[in-house]
Amino acid sequence: MLVSAKEMLQKAKAGHYAVGQFNINNLEWTKAILLTAQEMNSPVILGVSEGAGKYMCGYTTVVGMVNAMIYELGITVPVALHLDHGSYEAALKCIDAGFSSVMFDGSHYPIEENIAKTRELVALTDRLGVSLEAEVGAIGGEEDGVVGGGEVADPDECKRIADLGVTMLAAGIGNIHGKYPANWKGLSFDTLAAIQERTGEMPLVLHGGSGIPEEMVRKAITLGVSKVNVNTECQLAFAAATREYIEAGKDLEGKGFDPRKLLAPGVEVIKQTVRDKITLFGSADKA
Repeated sequence: MLVSAKEMLQKAKAGHYAVGQFNINNLEWTKAILLTAQEMNSPVILGVSEGAGKYMCGYTTVVGMVNAMIYELGITVPVALHLDHGSYEAALKCIDAGFSSVMFDGSHYPIEENIAKTRELVALTDRLGVSLEAEVGAIGGEEDGVVGGGEVADPDECKRIADLGVTMLAAGIGNIHGKYPANWKGLSFDTLAAIQERTGEMPLVLHGGSGIPEEMVRKAITLGVSKVNVNTECQLAFAAATREYIEAGKDLEGKGFDPRKLLAPGVEVIKQTVRDKITLFGSADKA
């Protein structure tokens, strides 16, 4: 059964560890992440971008698949199904479809409009027991066509959004979606510390968790980050393993062309990536 991310993130904040949000793109992705979270006895958040939601035939399809998989695989660790970087309209659709958590990304709106829309969603999600993530200050890189350049958020604006009663807050601290460029300056820990100081108990979210050096991730967790988003790293690992399988000619051996065989190496490396991240974030045995 899906749960809100609220309790798992409050525990993470209090315990100085973070819960991983791993984005899903299909059945293989979902299965690999759920099995690994169960194996490591870790709470987990399955992230779905608007683009991935469309690709998987809509949000009700995703909810049906995830709920059925939790049941069929006997998953007992807490699982939240979360809309990643959602528009206001997408957040409403996901709540309607049965998601247990949503993100409203109002970071590209003027702050007053971001606050007004976030306030409306707080009232709705509170009533339904759905967790809500808000964002201040764009995250760099590209996510489903929305491009940002690694901006840092204004800590006072972060406080204004946090005070609305959201469950968790994503704030730009120089992080980027996708691959990090060679000239990346690193995370702004001063900004993170200032945000943490103003938002107190609020679990903070680190987007663009793929490719940030491990010591930076650990430091961010000590400064109040309770949720780290991972997507690109799983995609790159999956692509590399699939390429290796085909280049080695294994798809031409016996029934190696069977998609269950063809995709198996990719699934294994997703599991390994998730294992490594759960270990890094400190959420193993926290279910």
